[in-house]
Amino acid sequence: MFELARPLVLFLAVPVVAAAFILRRRRVDTAVLRHSHLALMADAGPGLRVRMRSLLPWLRLVVLLLLVVALARPREVHNLHEVEGEGIDIVVALDISGSMRALDFQPDNRLEVAKSIIRDFVLGRGEDRIGLVVFASRAFTQCPLTLDRSILTGFLDEVQIGLIEDGTAIGLGLATAVNRLRHSEATSRTVILLTDGSNNVPTLEPETAAELASSLGVRVYTVGVGKHGLVPFPDDRFAASGRTRMVEMPLDEELLQEIAKVTGGSYFRAVDAEALAQIFATIDALETSRYRTTVTTWYEERMAWFASPALLLLLVDALLGAAWLRRLP
Repeated sequence: MFELARPLVLFLAVPVVAAAFILRRRRVDTAVLRHSHLALMADAGPGLRVRMRSLLPWLRLVVLLLLVVALARPREVHNLHEVEGEGIDIVVALDISGSMRALDFQPDNRLEVAKSIIRDFVLGRGEDRIGLVVFASRAFTQCPLTLDRSILTGFLDEVQIGLIEDGTAIGLGLATAVNRLRHSEATSRTVILLTDGSNNVPTLEPETAAELASSLGVRVYTVGVGKHGLVPFPDDRFAASGRTRMVEMPLDEELLQEIAKVTGGSYFRAVDAEALAQIFATIDALETSRYRTTVTTWYEERMAWFASPALLLLLVDALLGAAWLRRLP
């Protein structure tokens, strides 16, 4: 597509053309040769130089018109189109507190297993906009809502325990995820909250965040991860040997159930990797909604297409006027 960035500049062509015709009509040829008997030259017509000289004013007019078009900034528009499809807006709120190092989810710790399953979930929903929020003692948006799977999975790969000071701020993580959906126009907006602990950072109560989600029409699916009872956990005193110790990590299931209930979602408990994968498969069957998005647009300026020939013609005019078409005094 071709367009002008400043189309109103084209109106400058009107006074330019008008001035050219006025100057043309006022122009009076002055005698360049005096002779006592002009009858001898009656049959002599204008030569090539005279005819060519008469074209110079038109050449200058063309130069001015080309410059006017160049000032209007002609440009090419690429990939300007809208895409419609089916999908929902989903934000995954992922717990990255230290307890996610527990090794009850094989073949790796809870966080790495969760990341692998989330990755498969993301790649399987090509028509949904998905974002990622991580939280521990604080929360931040790791990736905003996007259809670009490569960017999202790239940000997901960078997630690791220790990015944030340890703690489990469930309320803050949920509120941050809900805030990413605040301006979404999708008819279905969902948060998947995945955690293995209980809220222990009194910055924002999870119940308050759940009420916020409910008021905005955001459905929250809560996923509690971890086996019941004692689970293996890396023993930092013997990190080199890979030894583990058995610890018990309480999960506040009552809170997660309440969040899901308030927002119209569901609560799931995953005690191993297979169960967690099945939970995401269940969420994958959510209803869809239509979305409309505009593909990225960029411009290529084409001012040079008009400015360059204008300057070239101006140079030709100057050379001809100073040499071959030079007027005699």
